[in-house]
Amino acid sequence: MSKKRTKYTSTFKTKLVLELLQNESTLVQIASKHNILPQNLQNWKKTFLANAEIAMEPSKAVKEYKEELIKSQKQNERFNYTSR
Repeated sequence: MSKKRTKYTSTFKTKLVLELLQNESTLVQIASKHNILPQNLQNWKKTFLANAEIAMEPSKAVKEYKEELIKSQKQNERFNYTSR
């Protein structure tokens, strides 16, 4: 019988990577403490650092979404005002 792969949440992965980046414990210590493979944590760290720039600048899609949301909110306000 094969063992089922465990899926970890992005919150869990981020928590462990941040713990690793604080340099208070080694990669092996953190992996052991959370019962995960050290290679998994190393991969998560690599992915985290490779995508860190995204967090520092809003993407075009996010900007467009926010603009659309504001537009919809204004339309709702006008609709609610005229419905009274």
